[in-house]
Amino acid sequence: MTTSDHTHHASGLTSADHRTAVAAETARFVAVVQDADLATAVPGCPGWTLADLVKHTGSVQRWFSVLLRARVQEPPRTRDVDLRLPDHEDGYADWLAESATVAADAFAATDPDLPMWAWGDDQHARFWARRMLFETLLHRADAELALGLRPVIDRPVALDGIDEFLVNLPFAAFFAPEVANLRGPGRAIRFRATDGDDTWVVRLRPDGFGLDPDHPAEADADATVQGTAADLLLLVYGRLPYQAEALAHEGDEHLLAHWFANSAF
Repeated sequence: MTTSDHTHHASGLTSADHRTAVAAETARFVAVVQDADLATAVPGCPGWTLADLVKHTGSVQRWFSVLLRARVQEPPRTRDVDLRLPDHEDGYADWLAESATVAADAFAATDPDLPMWAWGDDQHARFWARRMLFETLLHRADAELALGLRPVIDRPVALDGIDEFLVNLPFAAFFAPEVANLRGPGRAIRFRATDGDDTWVVRLRPDGFGLDPDHPAEADADATVQGTAADLLLLVYGRLPYQAEALAHEGDEHLLAHWFANSAF
C-alpha cells in the first residue's frame, strides 16, 4: 500500500465499502443489544456496561458525522455534540440504529476524497468513515463477547481493520501515550493471517515504529503471531492475548509482551 493512494486498501475495500459496512455493523450491534441486559459488564472495556458501550459507539458516530459535515481542516477545539440520547436505557438500541442513519446522511453529503484534517495517516474525509467502521465493529464484538457470543467478522473487513490499526497507530500517541514506548533497534514483529497470505511486518526503530511497506512476506522478523484475520483483528485491539489458543506465536516473547503492553488504544 503506498501512501499516495488510500482509496483502495490492502484488503481491497473502498471508501464506499466502509460506508456500507458501518450500516451493516451497526445493525449487527443493535440486534445483539436489543433484548440484552444493558447493565452487563463488558470485559473488553473494563469498568463499562453494555449501556456505556452503546452510548460510546453512537456518540462516536454522531461526533464523526459532525466533523464530516463541518469538513474540519484543523483539530476541533471541542467535542460537544448534540447526542439526543434518550432518557431511558430501553431506548438505547433504537438510538444506536438512528446514529448510523445520522452517519449515512453525513457520508452522503461528503465526497470521500475531500481533503480534511484527520488524526491518522490519511488526511481525507474517507479516514473518518474507515475509523467509524472499526470503532463500530470492535464494540459490536465487545458486546458479543460480553454476552458469551463468539464474534463473526467478515474476512475482507478484518484484513482492512488490521491494516487500518497498524497504519494509524504511530499517530495515536496523543490519546494513547504508551505508543511512544514502541521503539527499538530495528526489531520486527510479523502478523500473518492463516486464512490467506496476508502479512504485515511492523518495525520498531530508535525513533518510533511503522509498517514495513516492502514485501513483508519475505522480511525477517524477530517474532511472529499468526491466526485468522478475524482473530488477528481482535489481537491487535487487545481483545485476544497473543497466547490465546486461537493464535500461534514464535520468536522473541519479550518483544511481543512489550508491543501488546503499549499498543492498545
